[in-house]
Amino acid sequence: MRKTILFVLALIFSISLSFGQNWDWGGPIDPLQAKFKVLHYQLELEVIPVTKSIRGKNIITFEASEKLDTLRLNLIDEYKVEKVIMNGQELAFSTHDDLLDILPIDCTCNTVEVFYGGATPVALNPPWSGGFTWELDRFDNHWMGLSSQGEGAKIFMPALDHPSSEAQNGVDLYITVDKPYFVAANGRLLGKKETENQITYHWSTNYPINNYGINFTVGVFHEAKIDFNSISGEVIPMHVYVLQEDQAKAEELLEVLKISTGTHEKYFGAFPFPKDKIAVVETPYLGMEHQTINAYGNNFQFVPMGNVQYDWLLHHELGHEWFGNKMSVGDWADMWIHEGFTAYGDWLFYEEHGGPEAYLDQAASVLRTIPHVKPVVSPPNSTEEEAYHGEIYSKGAAVVHGLRGVLGDDIFFPMLKSFVSDDRFTYQNQVTTKNFIDFVQSYTGQDLSDFLNFYLKTTDLPELKVSKKGKSGYMVSLKGIEFTIPVEIETSKGMEKVILGSKPVLIPSSSEIKVDPKGWLMLKR
Repeated sequence: MRKTILFVLALIFSISLSFGQNWDWGGPIDPLQAKFKVLHYQLELEVIPVTKSIRGKNIITFEASEKLDTLRLNLIDEYKVEKVIMNGQELAFSTHDDLLDILPIDCTCNTVEVFYGGATPVALNPPWSGGFTWELDRFDNHWMGLSSQGEGAKIFMPALDHPSSEAQNGVDLYITVDKPYFVAANGRLLGKKETENQITYHWSTNYPINNYGINFTVGVFHEAKIDFNSISGEVIPMHVYVLQEDQAKAEELLEVLKISTGTHEKYFGAFPFPKDKIAVVETPYLGMEHQTINAYGNNFQFVPMGNVQYDWLLHHELGHEWFGNKMSVGDWADMWIHEGFTAYGDWLFYEEHGGPEAYLDQAASVLRTIPHVKPVVSPPNSTEEEAYHGEIYSKGAAVVHGLRGVLGDDIFFPMLKSFVSDDRFTYQNQVTTKNFIDFVQSYTGQDLSDFLNFYLKTTDLPELKVSKKGKSGYMVSLKGIEFTIPVEIETSKGMEKVILGSKPVLIPSSSEIKVDPKGWLMLKR
């Protein structure tokens, strides 16, 4: 009995420590880290499910415009750093507060090797509270997933862990596991090296990649694959990796992935990483947008949409290949660009396969749920925890939807595709909310900055006021704004667009009018 009580107390203490973990990232960049830029990571790890641990090294290639007195990386204190090597020499280093401070030697070297290992942090509620997820499949095979959007790469490797830092020349992953396990990771599988009991898989991408987009998943998987014909004219490998117990679902999942990719390509342009692959891997948590290897844990809950099958989770995470992976933000204050545009892409699936009414019904159902409690855009230098909340999805998508209503389809859709294809904001370059607002003005010739800033940076809504004027007229205004918006109004003569603001406008109509009947705008009605 005493042993049982001690075990329970130890378990409670362990749980309380786990729940005390709070690995946030973002905010102002550390001055020491602002002095250098990461070009490439070469991560060489052995994954050990029995002890829920990893061990190996990360080779970081970087560039700096000045001599560094300290090379500061991020790595959680739970790991033990065994040694650090530069130019064949061991370096002095210290670890504290989830930081790894390295004292470089006096040379022109731009590569450092960090050897480390230890028990991994276990995800408490992945992917929202991330870490490693260690499970067993139905056949008692180990099944490991990794999620780190809220925590950053420091929970699995030493890195310059700030959203403004992306490995400009990509990442090489050498992940070693016991046989018969497989590792699904970013990029293309360049090869594998076998020993009697283990396999090392070499995955590689040359595309820029954000820290939380770097990923690897371990399991015994069934693979299904096809070639996808992109609108760019390129033929891209498309793969799904599912547990053996779910192999009967693989072909259907592959078809769902193909349809979702084609839908995204129609509205956002060609798949952004054609030299790699389009892929999803079944994970022991819901999902996450890992570049070219999206996590999928939605249990194959496909629903019919028109003549096709739809999986909201797969479609959403796939949309991040365009917004989040190709187009990334360097300050979490602008995180809505990742989530809002991707969530809007979910609505476009309804339009493409369910028709305009299905799209408008989906928009209306989401608009009704928005609490308007937090601004979509957070203050500059926000951390991930400060910037991440539900309205960056729902209201972010609603802002894009409202912009469509204001501009009309003939302008909006080409503009959307042009935005996500602009070299100034993609791949090695990053984007801000101001970039988007300025782009809208330059593309359309219309200054919608007041409109966009109002909805993105405040929690206010225009208040719709309608009053009868005589026998055949209505006075209409939008109170609480200092700008005007073109709004659809249905009158006895049909639908027309009227410029509305705080000053009442007379709308002639012999029948009761309907202001914004399709629900393009967020209004107090």
